[in-house]
Amino acid sequence: DENGRERSKSFGRKVDAQNWLNKQVSDQVTGTWTDPALSDVTFGALAEKWIATKATKAPKTFAGYRSLLDVVVLPRWADVPLRDMEFEDIQAWVSGLSVNGSTRFEGKGLSASRVIQAYQVVKQVLQFAVRAKRLPANPADDVELPEKHESEHTYLTHEQLHRLAVASGRFRTLVFTLGYCGLRFGEATALKVGDVNLDTRRIRVSRSVTNVAGQGLTEGPTKNKKARTVPVPQFLAALLKTEIHGKGKEALVFPSHRGEDRWLPLGELRWVFDIAVKTVQAAALARREAEAEESGAAITPEFPLIVPHKLRHTCASLAIAGGANIKVLQQLMGHKTATMTLDKYGHLFPDDLGRIADAFDSAADALRTDPPLRAVSTDPKRG
Repeated sequence: DENGRERSKSFGRKVDAQNWLNKQVSDQVTGTWTDPALSDVTFGALAEKWIATKATKAPKTFAGYRSLLDVVVLPRWADVPLRDMEFEDIQAWVSGLSVNGSTRFEGKGLSASRVIQAYQVVKQVLQFAVRAKRLPANPADDVELPEKHESEHTYLTHEQLHRLAVASGRFRTLVFTLGYCGLRFGEATALKVGDVNLDTRRIRVSRSVTNVAGQGLTEGPTKNKKARTVPVPQFLAALLKTEIHGKGKEALVFPSHRGEDRWLPLGELRWVFDIAVKTVQAAALARREAEAEESGAAITPEFPLIVPHKLRHTCASLAIAGGANIKVLQQLMGHKTATMTLDKYGHLFPDDLGRIADAFDSAADALRTDPPLRAVSTDPKRG
């Protein structure tokens, strides 16, 4: 083998022995030869080695891997030797997760997102095995996955956003910040007074607070690991000035009611926010009914069901309506690439297809009004 050790195997027929030998030599030449003894290890044992290499990941990411392994993956694959993991078995398992769920929650199918996440963990562990030369190839490659349908985004108008913010009481400024600055909830709760520059009306977003299973709220970098600066409308700057008045630079802008140094948990906001949504919905419905009764047609739009995180989509929608281009929107939303921004919000940009067709017509009209184009023959005999 590659370490200079001799390997042997016995066969009842010479032809079988020769075929095996040819395969070993071929694999050595192509660099895909692996020590059969190394593939004896179980998936569960290798998975523990793999996850140990993820200790430097963000706490929430690491906890997500651990949860997927314990709840979905290991109940099926923990005791299976690597050499016995076949493509068809992995495909059947992945397909079964959508219908029957995992072994621990049998009978309840998992969401497409959860199935894809579980598969990705299995694939990464097996790829770790390939790199460690325990397997010649990854048996999880090319597995067919369920389609993940992204939920339809909800967008508020300026009026709806203002009504919701006012109805949110002590969280009014926070709701405006989510809806007009595009911050994620965790980014907003991590904001410190020193991150807010009222003179330039800018907020620097460099941290985020997330709820990690078994650890509670923890602070870390933003989702794409990069800091960004977002603009603040003038009316919101005035509200933020009131919010941070008398606080030190290290104080939280939006702390919990349990203490000025305690991060705001999502549940504390939702307790007020959900009631505010119902209040505004009821008020909008009453106005619609009154308009319909008075003139026969309702003008006030229905107020949609919304959660705090979805206010980011409202920010994107209002920014596009205000003339923001794709690069500005990428910076505002904190996306890693402009492609990601286009995938999420490209449908909100004005449709220029009609304008392009009109431009083509104008060019064609100009050609018709100029001296007519002379036909050019492509026949070599005619010159």
